[in-house]
Amino acid sequence: MYKKVFKAENIWVFILIALISWMIYIILTGEEYMKASEFILPGLQITFLSTFVSFFIAIFLGLFLGIGRISDNIFFSNLSRTYIEFIRGIPVLILIFTVAFVVAPSAAEFLNINNGKVPMIVRAIIALSIFYAAYIAEVFRAGIESVSEGQKEGGASLGLNDKQIMKYIVLPQAFRNMLPALGNDFIAMMKDSSLLSVLAVQDLTYKGRLYAGSTFRFNETYLVLTVLYLCITLFLSILQRKVEARFESS
Repeated sequence: MYKKVFKAENIWVFILIALISWMIYIILTGEEYMKASEFILPGLQITFLSTFVSFFIAIFLGLFLGIGRISDNIFFSNLSRTYIEFIRGIPVLILIFTVAFVVAPSAAEFLNINNGKVPMIVRAIIALSIFYAAYIAEVFRAGIESVSEGQKEGGASLGLNDKQIMKYIVLPQAFRNMLPALGNDFIAMMKDSSLLSVLAVQDLTYKGRLYAGSTFRFNETYLVLTVLYLCITLFLSILQRKVEARFESS
């Protein structure tokens, strides 16, 4: 029974693999597709760099905001709630523009720094981090609240203070519950990183736009981009499921 359910639930994987394989075949057997691929692929490094750095920052910021959401400190709690609601109410593209062309220049002027010396990729990473921290904060809040009060009381009975209980008891258990949501946020961030192309950050999408604009090979360009993003997200989805299964079995 388990094997049948497992196979039925994973039919989508085989369909996607077949579809991607067909697209890859078209690309590998077409000269213009290969030219587009060679031009676009160097942008993969920037796509991964911006995503990993942004997610790393968002994790730390989201952790503090998530703890703030459940804090007994009224000021900290309301500050975290205000940040989360404010940022989640702004479209990510608008936030990217705001950080890049409003916040960054204002901060540079305040710090007496030449605005031109602040690279667009830095502004883009800051924008993505700020945006996803608001969503990750809610993941941390839900994960922390999923740990039973009995676990916390057990830690207190051992003489641990609140910080030690959070560090050694709550967060390790909460992490298991948060893993699926964090994985989904990472995949979403990977896809949203394509929006950084509006700042001329030379990621996959920007390289594709450059190639399509100079050669007018729109079909080839966007099929290559589609395959690349599909391969990345499919790989990350499968990896996420493997990690979740390993945690569940341990």
